[in-house]
Amino acid sequence: MPVNSAMDSNGKSVIDALTSSKVFLDYAQAFGEITGLALILRPVESWQLPYRGHKKENRYCALMASKSSACAACLQTQQKLSENAASEAGSVTCMSGLIEIAVPIRLGERVIGFLQTGQVLKRRPSAAGFKRIERLIKQWGIQVGRDELRKAYFQTRVVSEREHQAIMKMLTIFAQHLAMVSNQLILSQEHAEPPIIARAREYIHAHQSEDLSLGQVARAVNTSTYYFCKLFKKTTSINFTDYVSRVRIEKAKNLALNPNLRISEIAFEVGFQSLTHFNRVFKRITGMSPTQYRSQLPRIEIESATRAVRAGRIPLRAA
Repeated sequence: MPVNSAMDSNGKSVIDALTSSKVFLDYAQAFGEITGLALILRPVESWQLPYRGHKKENRYCALMASKSSACAACLQTQQKLSENAASEAGSVTCMSGLIEIAVPIRLGERVIGFLQTGQVLKRRPSAAGFKRIERLIKQWGIQVGRDELRKAYFQTRVVSEREHQAIMKMLTIFAQHLAMVSNQLILSQEHAEPPIIARAREYIHAHQSEDLSLGQVARAVNTSTYYFCKLFKKTTSINFTDYVSRVRIEKAKNLALNPNLRISEIAFEVGFQSLTHFNRVFKRITGMSPTQYRSQLPRIEIESATRAVRAGRIPLRAA
């Protein structure tokens, strides 16, 4: 999936790319096999029911959502869920008593979408619970087969409070990983592009530690600065300066694995002339400072990197 509008106002194209990425598809499959639940990615601005047509969609929810009055109530629940999960993992209970869970996905400091699962109960289905649902149906004037709806309701998955919290923790960890993958998707070349831009990408990656300018790269690919600027923005959907910054930050994230390199050394190795500027750009792109990023790296990665440095597989300086 090409990231042709990676920096659009709501990050929808990034979410689309993540949804079709192998890392998400593999995780969603494993999550579904373990929990029996659907896992979806949706953009912040979404006016559709997220599970519609999903093979693991709750049958009860599917029956209710097929009716306009119930569908409107479901959309209101989704809006409330977005508000509750705007800064961290959150959950809401719909009018039928089912739980929805969402975790924000960030591109830098900006929330671009949500990891979402749910359509579960925290208490076993009961006759009293279904009576409340029947009152809602009557109130909304919904025509639906009672026996089919009752059967679907009583087949709804039940999770304990402990399972509920475990699911939110799992999704929070995965959301952090997807946030890191987002920047790599923006930088990757996953679609046909003009040869000029392909050569420009190669040049930028080869010279990212230098003081790169738009004119310098334009000359390297034998075109005018004006034409190159327009073509680069049209093809990548981000401007030249932002692209170079993202290339440098990806390199910095790799160098952060080397415990022998100080943050200031990493900043200058990847091409930043100011530590303050490096810290500001790093936080804008990753959502955290370089020090915070390094402190959150899994301990096993740091230890593995230390051994690699000693063995000479990771250089003490950037290549």
